Amino acid sequence: MRKKVVSPAHRRTLAQQAVKAGLCSQRAACRILRVARSTYGYQGRAPTLGEAQLRKRLLALSDEEPRYGYRRIAALLDIADPDFPAGSLIPPHWYAMFFPEIAPQSQLGPDGHPRRGDFLPPVALPRRMFAGRRVRFAGGLRVGDVATKRSDILSITPKIGRSGAMVFVTIRHRISVAGREALVEEQDVVYRDAATPGAAPAAPTPTPRDAAWSETVTPTTPLLFRYSSVTYNTHRIHYDADYVRAEEGYPALVMNGGLTALLLVEAAIRRYGRQPAGLDIRNVSPLFVDRPVTLAGSAPVDGKAAIWAANPDGALAVSATFL
Repeated sequence: MRKKVVSPAHRRTLAQQAVKAGLCSQRAACRILRVARSTYGYQGRAPTLGEAQLRKRLLALSDEEPRYGYRRIAALLDIADPDFPAGSLIPPHWYAMFFPEIAPQSQLGPDGHPRRGDFLPPVALPRRMFAGRRVRFAGGLRVGDVATKRSDILSITPKIGRSGAMVFVTIRHRISVAGREALVEEQDVVYRDAATPGAAPAAPTPTPRDAAWSETVTPTTPLLFRYSSVTYNTHRIHYDADYVRAEEGYPALVMNGGLTALLLVEAAIRRYGRQPAGLDIRNVSPLFVDRPVTLAGSAPVDGKAAIWAANPDGALAVSATFL
């Protein structure tokens, strides 16, 4: 099953064509195609000479200094004096911080996520969470590469769990450079019912007992904010404490699953002395800022190792395989 993103400009064009053909009123066309009426009559114009020169200079600067994004990620991870010369390999797991979903402010939903229906299906359940991913790295990405990402919806599966109705959506992302596949990822997103006030939490899942190494980190609010900024993540559970407590039923700001995975994989790389050839990651239970998180892993067997993150009570939060 494949879905193609319909841009706001394309929707505006469709609305104008529908009105011109007499199929409906301007108000109805804007409502059906989700076009802001204030932008319905927008007409682009050719850039002036000064604007064209400025655009050309900005493009030249981006070619001369293509490493700013990498430096922000390095600063997030406390990497001192990062050096990313053109053509150098990017750590493979950093791909998850590129290709952010950038939606217009008017297209954000009540939870801060982009509204559904352009690409992700219009599931009626209110809570959207990242459940996990499976990724295999091929040729890798290099500084200065012009990469393309293609996303396809593979499946939409309704289920009934202990917490009520759920819908699992599996998406496949392919990232390529000049026709060469750099990596393939399958990502699972789950939609759930609203939190039930006073509901008992799910029983904790124990962690493996064969840890060959472990270390403890305490994620802070500034760390979570910087990661959300790098990835352009606007989900309110990561920055709006009042919303988190009142609407989601959590005690504090929720750690981004991608940030937990990043810290876990970085720790595993330090311990195993190599970059991963692939990763299988499953989010089991939420983690919260300003609370210690244990990162741990087993000894490698046949080129792979189990790695995981645990909450302060020792319950499993993230389960992963480092390939």
